[in-house]
Amino acid sequence: MAGPRHPVSAHAVALVQMERLQTFAFSVRWSDNSDSSVRRSWDEFRQLQKILKKTFPVEAGLLRRSERVLPKLPDVPLLTRRGHTGRGLVRLQLLDTYVQALLAASEHVLRSSALNDFFAPSPLDLKPMLPPGSLVILPTPEEPLSQPASSLAIHNLEAQSMRCLQPFHTHDTRDRPFHTQAQEILDVLLRHPSGWWLVENKDQQTAWFPAPYLEEVAQGQGQESGLAFQGSGTKFCATQTYEGSGTDELSVPAGAHVYVLETSDRGWWLCRYNGRVGLFPAVLLQPEGLGCLLSRSGLPDSGREDKVTKDRIVPPVVPTRPCTSAIQSRCCSITRRALGQDQRTQGPF
Repeated sequence: MAGPRHPVSAHAVALVQMERLQTFAFSVRWSDNSDSSVRRSWDEFRQLQKILKKTFPVEAGLLRRSERVLPKLPDVPLLTRRGHTGRGLVRLQLLDTYVQALLAASEHVLRSSALNDFFAPSPLDLKPMLPPGSLVILPTPEEPLSQPASSLAIHNLEAQSMRCLQPFHTHDTRDRPFHTQAQEILDVLLRHPSGWWLVENKDQQTAWFPAPYLEEVAQGQGQESGLAFQGSGTKFCATQTYEGSGTDELSVPAGAHVYVLETSDRGWWLCRYNGRVGLFPAVLLQPEGLGCLLSRSGLPDSGREDKVTKDRIVPPVVPTRPCTSAIQSRCCSITRRALGQDQRTQGPF
């Protein structure tokens, strides 16, 4: 890869909450057209602000206020509507605004090692699963982050249409067979951090379904345009930087999203990255976890990859299926009552 890369855009996409610990998930696009997903805490953003002010005193306005281009990072009151979660959602909005202004501040700052190191995926970002008990809270798909914090909602209460990547067979909430076909449209009723989501098909059957088998339906597209998505591959994450040694190999930075088109027991998989198709060492790939869970229409990486049709498609990784009590513990009281009634009248999970 020629020349060092730097972030060109970043968008806040979710609040990830683990008991009292909150992190803020960002989708980052780099100058080499690669994408990555990272999570940072509020304290880490404050530390970044201190480093930037020390590194760029002129841009921070420490010498002359009129020359300040670095944005300020104000905090929110300790007592906020909706408590701890509400404060985290307001911070999510503030951080999104802060990062947009920061990346537009100065080319000198944009290409700095401090900013590159901050947005570079860490080992925790590269893990395929979130920590147990994590609660992912997203803004509603219809409204951008620039809306007031009161317009944000837990995304698993919003129904959203998604397309099934490959056939999958399971049982619905009434213990009846639930079969899906490739390109079939399903409505997502509830997203659970385990990777099993509550979906509904056109026959109004509801079932718990593995999220990696679902992809976004672009606005204005339906089943008639589904053929364009065939062979798009399964999203994986590069665990470290790799420089291809031949024309048939891909060069990929650490944390970048790679689409696997075909696997092989020889240790080299056929992948697509940044519009190119080539070989990549399988040992450096792992299932893309956070980005898959957060994917929805409107995110920066939605629909950016070219579609390449192949005869062989790698089945998505199916996450471990949780028990009913684990799911209900992460739901609001209304959803718990609905799921409880569903269990008593329709059968086991």
